[in-house]
Amino acid sequence: MVAVILMNDFKAEPFELREAMLDAARRVLESGWFVLGSEVIAFEKKWAELCGVAHGVGVGNGMDAIEIALRGLDIGPGDEVITTPMTAFATVLAIMRAGATPVLADIDMETALLSLASVERCLSPKTKAIVLVHLYGQVRDMTAWVDFSRTKGIYLIEDCAQAHLATWQGKMAGSFGLAGAYSFYPTKNLGAPGDAGMLVTNSSVLAKRAESLRNYGQSERYHHPELGLNSRLDELQAAMLGVRLKWLPRFTERRRQIAEAYRAGIVNPLVQHLAAPEEPSSHVYHLYVVTCLQRDGLQAHLRRKGVQTLIHYPVPVHKQKPCKALRCDPQGLRNSEQHALQCLSLPCHPQMSDVDIHQVISAVNSFRGD
Repeated sequence: MVAVILMNDFKAEPFELREAMLDAARRVLESGWFVLGSEVIAFEKKWAELCGVAHGVGVGNGMDAIEIALRGLDIGPGDEVITTPMTAFATVLAIMRAGATPVLADIDMETALLSLASVERCLSPKTKAIVLVHLYGQVRDMTAWVDFSRTKGIYLIEDCAQAHLATWQGKMAGSFGLAGAYSFYPTKNLGAPGDAGMLVTNSSVLAKRAESLRNYGQSERYHHPELGLNSRLDELQAAMLGVRLKWLPRFTERRRQIAEAYRAGIVNPLVQHLAAPEEPSSHVYHLYVVTCLQRDGLQAHLRRKGVQTLIHYPVPVHKQKPCKALRCDPQGLRNSEQHALQCLSLPCHPQMSDVDIHQVISAVNSFRGD
């Protein structure tokens, strides 16, 4: 029987990590304090420092982090926010939940990241912000995005859900725009055993507003000057994230080793790699994605070879029923549509062995088409 290589293998995580997480959970349970306590404060401080920003505000999930950032900047009804259709639906849903209107720009085919030229075609007098998604874990050409946003007088918000520890020219993802939104969903590079997220920012005004919005819009106990959300990072998740954070650098390095092996070892004319990162540190490989004109055939072939794969994302946002009327790049979203038909995510997680890596490479290289 062929051993199956999984997209994620949480059961293979180090025993020491599991024990430390249980100790952290026990500490919280024994404390009797479960919401907005010392564990959240400590993790907010650690993550903000790591991101190189002044403030971290723990929230319920990554989608809420985007919504709270937008609402904290008074972006809502009548405003437009430009983003990519090649993302998890949560990115666009957060814009809608804030009351603003998403506008979808196309991607660059070589990187699958948002195209600056397409964003420029999407601008209108109603544009208030760009939500820039660091797709698959890559931060790229941030000087251009920062300069563009400043020149156009619009906010830059980073969706960093897949980019934990990704840096560009020494700066961490989430520190370039006015706000960065992180998800700590279990499958993320830094994942909690449940939903969790954080907004990071250098703005003390935005941070204070976010702290209020996450907690029903409360300014002080029993005083609610505005309508907020119930979106608080809880103590259990924060405590265990603090433990997992200690392992993140070595897990990230392993992801990069796997990606380097794939880039060097996968040589098949039917399978294409995306563009290499501008710097080794600018990609953390939440996903390692290849493209193939015969994607479904490749996926079936790999399944037979014992390699699990996934498609991120088979249906771009503008093809989703609630989003079909959204305004898009006037030249269309052809690149996004093509990428969605060809992209395939290979296993790339820290628990993979060298034997696993070789098996994936061999399986991909043995594909000869339908």
